Amino acid sequence: MVFKEATFHGKQPEIEVEFVNHAALEIAAAEALATAGDIDASDVQVTSDADDIVLTGTVATVAEIERATAIVRAVQGVHDVRNQILLG
Repeated sequence: MVFKEATFHGKQPEIEVEFVNHAALEIAAAEALATAGDIDASDVQVTSDADDIVLTGTVATVAEIERATAIVRAVQGVHDVRNQILLG
């Protein structure tokens, strides 16, 4: 068997190391929501978009929507929070 060097059409693939950091940021934000009081975040999904966190899903009150934003904004490393949570 003969192996030849991969050329990737002249360019090496870029490995984005920050994906690991984004996953850690998602986990930290989700854990903060799960352990915080005054909010039932069991139907809230947390995803990252660079250093921003996007919240989707449903909660029972407007106060919980506002509380979710405040909780996630306090997580270290979060640049901005895009809260798309709906009342459910």
